[in-house]
Amino acid sequence: MALWLSEEDVRAVLNMETALECVEAALRAVATDAAVDTPRVRTRFAQGALHVLQAAAPALGLTGFKYYYIGPRGKCSYVHLVNARTAKLEAVIASGWLGMMRTGAASGVAARHLGPAAARVAGQIGAGMQAPGQLEAVCKACNIERARVFSRDRTRLVAFCKTMSDRLGVEVLPAASAADAIQGADVVNVVTNSAQPVLEGAWLAPGQHVNAVGSNSLAHRELDFAAVRRCDLVVVDSRCTARCECGDLLPVVEQGLIRWDRLPELGEVIAGLRHGRRTAQDITLYESHGMCIQDLYVAERVLDAARTRRLGCELPI
Repeated sequence: MALWLSEEDVRAVLNMETALECVEAALRAVATDAAVDTPRVRTRFAQGALHVLQAAAPALGLTGFKYYYIGPRGKCSYVHLVNARTAKLEAVIASGWLGMMRTGAASGVAARHLGPAAARVAGQIGAGMQAPGQLEAVCKACNIERARVFSRDRTRLVAFCKTMSDRLGVEVLPAASAADAIQGADVVNVVTNSAQPVLEGAWLAPGQHVNAVGSNSLAHRELDFAAVRRCDLVVVDSRCTARCECGDLLPVVEQGLIRWDRLPELGEVIAGLRHGRRTAQDITLYESHGMCIQDLYVAERVLDAARTRRLGCELPI
C-alpha cells in the first residue's frame, strides 16, 4: 500500500545536506538524458490557482508529480511517487517543507558551481517563507561565515536573522537596505514576491554570484535590466520553464541580447557540458523556477528514510 508522510515526518528525515546531494543528482540526470522533467502547468480560476509539475526518474524506478494549490484561505502541496515498473502508487508526501528545502538546495548547488571559489559572505533580499532554505543552502554549500539580510518588514527581519544565526551557527545580521545587504557579499540570494525589481545592477560588484528565486511569472521581475546585463553568465534550471516564467530575462530577450534556446542549464554545467564561471571577476546569475525532478529525487530519499524509521501511515490505495 502507499505510504502517507506528513510535514512532521518529512522534517524528521530531511536535512539540507541530503537536499543538496539529491538536487545536484537530479539536475545532472536531466542534463545527461537520464531523467525527464515537464514544466509547470497552471489552472487559474476565480478562487485560486492549481500548479502541477511532472517528472520521471528511471534510475530511481519512479515517476510522479507534485501539485500545489493556492486559494483564498490557504494552500497545500503534495508529491505523489509512482513505481515506474508496477504502476503502483508508492507514496503521497506533504511537500511544504520538502519544497522549501529543495528550492534552497538548488541555489546552494548553483552557488557551489557558479560562485566564487572562496565565498565567505552571503547577502539576501527577502525573509519570507522560502528564505530559510535559501540562506541555509548557500551557507552549507559554500561554507559561508557571515550573512546580511534585508526585508521591508523590520520586525520579521530581526526575528529571521536571530533564528537563522542560532540555527546555522553563522552571524546573520539585518541590513538597513537591499543595497547594504549585497554590498561585499560573494553570494547574493533574491527571494521575494515582488513584481517590481528589488535588485539594481548598479549595486553588483565583480565576482559576485546571484541566485534569483522569487519570481516565476513573465509579468514579475526581481532584477532590473541593468542587473541582468551586468552578468557575464546567465544560467537557468530549465530552458523550457524559463521561457514561460522568467520575467527577469524577458526584457533582455526582447532586445535580442539573450536567446532562450542558448541559455545554459545548471545541470549542463554540473555535467561538464557547458562552461560555468570563467574568471574570478565574472558576475554570474542563476534563475531558479523549480523542477519536479528535484522534488522526485528528494522525495525518494525521504521515502527511503521514512521506511527505515517506520514513519508515516499506510493508505488503502
